[in-house]
Amino acid sequence: MIYPLTIRNKKMHVEIFGEESSPPVLFLHGGPGESCYDFVYHQAKRLSKEFRLIAIDQRGVLRSEKILNDEPFVLQDLIDDCEELRFQLGIKEWTVIGHSFGGYLCLLYAITYPKSVSKVIFECPTFNFEWTSRNLLKRAALLFHEKGDKERAQECEALSVGSFSSKELFDHYLRISELLGDEKDRIYSPNPVVTDDSLYTDLEWEQFWEGTENHLEKLREEGSIFKSIIPYLSNLSVPSLLILGEFDPVTCEKHVQEYDQVTLGKKIVFNETGHTPHIEAPERYEEVVTTFIKSGLIEFE
Repeated sequence: MIYPLTIRNKKMHVEIFGEESSPPVLFLHGGPGESCYDFVYHQAKRLSKEFRLIAIDQRGVLRSEKILNDEPFVLQDLIDDCEELRFQLGIKEWTVIGHSFGGYLCLLYAITYPKSVSKVIFECPTFNFEWTSRNLLKRAALLFHEKGDKERAQECEALSVGSFSSKELFDHYLRISELLGDEKDRIYSPNPVVTDDSLYTDLEWEQFWEGTENHLEKLREEGSIFKSIIPYLSNLSVPSLLILGEFDPVTCEKHVQEYDQVTLGKKIVFNETGHTPHIEAPERYEEVVTTFIKSGLIEFE
């Protein structure tokens, strides 16, 4: 079911699946500025067999009300939106799944509102935009080499090891990755899976994405997303699961090394997948997530 809920004076696109009596699970999408559309398409029917799944397009994203040019918006708004949504739905505590940038939000939410979160699942997250941007630039360099564009490949390689700030690296990556055109998806997965997007027309999708631009731009201008939250991992007080894709470039080895120090943390690698295990290996994803939420264990260890 789709619910256009007003969360802290902003209309947000909320989708809810499963029985109200089932354990609640919140999904936070990545980006900044992606959508819950893909996750819902591949996982809603699967996970709603056991859970009450709540998925949102974050404030100002796609089907949620857009953020106006003169409207204040900061990273903390996304965290507080989650808590207000929990309160409105009458949920005492829930498991939170965060994919990519959603994993960044997931950790911040669990640290800010620890009594609201029972477990967290990080799917191919970033906790440090500098580390992630450097790794993405390295992956982009490989693709430019494949295309025979030696100049762009060398630029990516130089940027990946240069003395740049997190924000500068992020901006460079956004700029140069667009030059790959349709090949850009291969940065994230060697065999990207296409989701059926026919629920909306091409014009509707175009309008959704245009309305999303302020979400990313305002977060970028504020700059909080460029702060590493790796130190917060040591303060995580609930059981957590890190889901990794074998070929995912976002959660680089430095992330994994830091996460390995988490006291209540578990980890699993999905072989032959990239950045989106929930799309690329949907059946296995359902099984692993269900087992972890219900028992705190994971299979295929």
